[in-house]
Amino acid sequence: MRTILKGLGFEKQSKYLRDYFFNSNIRASIYMSIVIIVLEIWMILRLTYKIFDEHLQTQFWQLFEKYYSNYIILTFTGVIMLLFAVRYVKGKTTNKSIGTVIKWIFTFVCIYFGVKISLNDYSKGEQILTFLSMQLFATCLLIWKPYIAFLISSVSYLYFYLRINEMVAVNTGEVGTTVATQINFFIMWISTMMVCIANYNGIRSQALKDEHLEDINTYLSKISIEDELTGIHNMVFFRTEAEKLLNYVTTDRENIIFLFFDIENFKSYNEKYGFHEGNELLIKAAHMIDDSFKGSLVSRFSDDHFVVLTRIDGVKNTIGYLSGEIKKLQREVHLELKCGAYKPIGDEADISLACDRARFACNSIKKHYDRTLRLYDKSLEDKFQLKHYIVNNIDTAIENGYIKVYYQPVVSTKTGCICGLEALARWQDPNYGLLSPGSFIEILEEYRQIYKLDKYIIEEVCRDYRRSIDNKLPFPPVSLNFSRLDFELCDIVGYLCETVEKYDVPKQFIDIEITESALTDQQDFLPNAIKNLRSFGYKVWLDDFGSGYSSLNVLKDYHFDVLKIDMKFLTDFSSNEKARPILENIVNLSKQLSMLSLTEGVETKEQFEFLENIGCDRVQGYLFSKPVPLETLREKISAGELKISEEYMIA
Repeated sequence: MRTILKGLGFEKQSKYLRDYFFNSNIRASIYMSIVIIVLEIWMILRLTYKIFDEHLQTQFWQLFEKYYSNYIILTFTGVIMLLFAVRYVKGKTTNKSIGTVIKWIFTFVCIYFGVKISLNDYSKGEQILTFLSMQLFATCLLIWKPYIAFLISSVSYLYFYLRINEMVAVNTGEVGTTVATQINFFIMWISTMMVCIANYNGIRSQALKDEHLEDINTYLSKISIEDELTGIHNMVFFRTEAEKLLNYVTTDRENIIFLFFDIENFKSYNEKYGFHEGNELLIKAAHMIDDSFKGSLVSRFSDDHFVVLTRIDGVKNTIGYLSGEIKKLQREVHLELKCGAYKPIGDEADISLACDRARFACNSIKKHYDRTLRLYDKSLEDKFQLKHYIVNNIDTAIENGYIKVYYQPVVSTKTGCICGLEALARWQDPNYGLLSPGSFIEILEEYRQIYKLDKYIIEEVCRDYRRSIDNKLPFPPVSLNFSRLDFELCDIVGYLCETVEKYDVPKQFIDIEITESALTDQQDFLPNAIKNLRSFGYKVWLDDFGSGYSSLNVLKDYHFDVLKIDMKFLTDFSSNEKARPILENIVNLSKQLSMLSLTEGVETKEQFEFLENIGCDRVQGYLFSKPVPLETLREKISAGELKISEEYMIA
């Protein structure tokens, strides 16, 4: 039923459909008015010739009333319609209301003309073709909603029929129409209506298709420059417009600056309140930044990061204001707005590099709660160059053996002997010297290249094991640190199994450490990866326990063999009395969950003795040894500084 009603025009049309029908009628009216103007001028000339040819000058006023006046009125209306239509098509007028009024007048005049002329023709026994022609012109060439066409057509047909039904038929000499004429008249009306309905629905169908395509194109155009979540511009738009701006001759390059914003602790906010609330926070923050930098380029960079290209004037005050507004959005999770700034030098026009430098400046003040803004300067430039050096040279470093495996002993509290080793990477670079993990691990994770390093460490550890065993040297089990990205970027479990098999390493000699923070990212693939590791015979450790917000949830949801307690619990151990009961409870909890406990960061005998007394199974720290090459570790063992558990000694 609804489809039938729509087909008859009983629907609320969108603006696009209304405009489509209007434009179709404008185009049709051009052809229609031209035809009518030409025909009527021809009719005027023909009638004038007939008057002079047949000497009918005495009947001029009678002919004027019957024909001339109608020809002139129709011609004049056609000219008005044509002029408006041409002006509209050329874009010289956009007033649809005037166009609609002219269309109605044009339609009325056409039908009136058809009725008048055909009544004259019918009275002389001629055909009523003028009426039919005008009906087709007015209700078929011009597109109306079917119910409106029904009203126009029905009224005009009925009026015309009533008029001829009062006249004397020339062929019969009787008043009224014959049955045949009535039937033909009804068929003509039905035919006109069918054409009207068909035309309307044909145009409507095409309009709906075009509207759908228009909507798709609009959507594609929108998402090509607009961030889907927040509604502000995206980086595609930002890079394009920023590049144009920097290349404009009129741009005052001395007074422009790139800003990079980061909402600190947003990840924790997301974990606590869920993605929906997190998205709402991002939307509010995005519009705050956008509103605060009116007239500037503002875009969402990624996640909770935003970039701005603006004038330097007033930037500090605006950032201070925004920082206060962001704090108002926090609940139990403390939120901080951090901003890094970069001022282009000279003719620099690399937008990506400018954003990267502003971002680097922003990252440099993370966890510094007394700082909101950091300008990129020479000291950051040196660090930035190192960052890019690391990213660009990790493959070379691996290929040339610049990456070294250092081992830090894990000591049993029961025996005081080494019961394991942790494999840690060090980068011995020919240009920068020895690089600690803090210099390159986070950078490789940021640029999603960490898996290259971790695969290399797996290979080197397995190779060290094989060399040691072949040379009758002891080699305790080794724990390897896996990044969350390892599971995402490659089949790290498959690679581990292949490498272990290649070097014939018993699986009980390889343990896997996964940080607590990796397990709170809500990645679907991690639970299966951990399950696979355990099913293949590897022990899985929970590293840095207590460093995040969801420690107990992680213990609830996953099964681990070793609980590695974060070293921060030993910070200020002597002066902070709360550390002792907390550590004791964590150790007891590990026992209840059938896990071994290991505390890292042990630096004093007092710490070791306390951990031994509360039943902590293993310890690790500078009290025993810092991470060293395998050869150095063996030297310490040979010198009696360290001992290896008997079970790992080779007879």
